[in-house]
Amino acid sequence: MGELISVYELQKYFNVSSGTLHAVDNVTFSINEGETLGVVGESGCGKSTLGRVMIHLLESTGGKIYYKGEDVTKVKPQKLSQLRKEMQIIFQDPFSSLNPRMTIYQIIAEPMAIQGGYSRKQIDDIVYNIMDTVGLARRLVNSYPHELDGGRRQRIGIARALVLNPKFIVCDEPVSALDVSIQAQIINLLLDIQEESDLTYLFITHDLMVVKYISNKIMVMYLGQVVEMAENEELFAHPLHPYTQSLLSAVAVPDVHHTRNRIILKGEVKSPIDLGEGCRFAPRCRYATEACFKTTPQLNETIHGHAVACHYPAGS
Repeated sequence: MGELISVYELQKYFNVSSGTLHAVDNVTFSINEGETLGVVGESGCGKSTLGRVMIHLLESTGGKIYYKGEDVTKVKPQKLSQLRKEMQIIFQDPFSSLNPRMTIYQIIAEPMAIQGGYSRKQIDDIVYNIMDTVGLARRLVNSYPHELDGGRRQRIGIARALVLNPKFIVCDEPVSALDVSIQAQIINLLLDIQEESDLTYLFITHDLMVVKYISNKIMVMYLGQVVEMAENEELFAHPLHPYTQSLLSAVAVPDVHHTRNRIILKGEVKSPIDLGEGCRFAPRCRYATEACFKTTPQLNETIHGHAVACHYPAGS
């Protein structure tokens, strides 16, 4: 399948009292229709900001966003309303993202009420069908979010994202606030829905085992930039960037006889406000040389489909 959505040199900066915060800095990638791009990295690396910029919850500072081959970087309100139907988001916190004063029915029906053009019977039918799809019992239709557990609340968030029949969904750490057993249920639900509806996901997480399970391709971010990107199996088999290697070394292995060489990162994280020149990971990198502090590495493809931004990939 062809590309559904792509971004080129995308930027999102915030003006703060001490300068300019580089939340997303010159990020370029594309996602094919029906596939999942996993985005990983530690807190504060710009993952969630990237997702919000792509669907216009935040407006970009620079760069381009293309959806179905059309430039949607800057759109008028009427066009944005149309994009809202096709580009949705599932938020991280299944409690704070739901209005506590609205019932399940009202929360799921709200996007249709905002878009307009639906009869009461159509709204009823769609709400009940979506509840069936995400595994919510119809008897809960008049319940409030606080009456339900975290798993059911996240199913409400998924239902709300699906109700307008979108093509692209940003999954912003949708399972990180849930128990492990519930995480598996929600991830499998997302995969089933993707297969049935041919959805395209941008899946944001800090859990590498989750992203390995759900993604076709994985993108690693550090301080607003992409440092490595590859197909799922390729990235886990041959991590090239020292930051990716350190992340993978922290993944738990379900084997008491297996020992993993844990890479402990040392040094201070650079301020996203005062970045200066050079590699942003250099202060914490065990392979860093003088050149790393002076020259910013570019994202280059070293193996077919495997790109890395490093002067010395895999410690070479």
